[in-house]
Amino acid sequence: MQRKLCLLLALIFVAGLSARAQGLADKIELSAGYNYMRFEATPSVNLNGVDVSGLYKLSDWLGVDVDVSGDYGHVGGVSSRVYTYLFGPQVSWPRRVSPFAHLLGGGAHFDGGGFASRSFAYAIGAGVDTRINPRFSWRIFQVDALPTHLGSIDQHNIRFSTGIVIRF
Repeated sequence: MQRKLCLLLALIFVAGLSARAQGLADKIELSAGYNYMRFEATPSVNLNGVDVSGLYKLSDWLGVDVDVSGDYGHVGGVSSRVYTYLFGPQVSWPRRVSPFAHLLGGGAHFDGGGFASRSFAYAIGAGVDTRINPRFSWRIFQVDALPTHLGSIDQHNIRFSTGIVIRF
């Protein structure tokens, strides 16, 4: 999974360079960072991982967000992984300290101990970015409610993220 995320980052970076050359400057944002998920399995567990997202800005305040995350830990004493693949609209207030909110939909995949399950997933969340310079920002926090239905159980997960945002 780490290889796939690195490949995705490199692909988005290269796409961002070509977009800049075509006059789409400041329309694309890439963020990557640490991800913590409170996974509501039986019993609830803490998972740690990585979150990568790309945002294409349709206007100063509205964009389309694509979010991929991988969270890792032990569920029931078994090494497990939860992956989410989400996309949807994001609204933001473009200032030096920029709050944002999004509603994302897509899928989730759980794999652990020989058991695998997929389900529809969505995230309702918000966060705050603060500008470091014209090209970089720090995602101070992002918090999402992330319901899934993996296996035969409904999970009402909470996800927290922090990281770096790069503008192209």
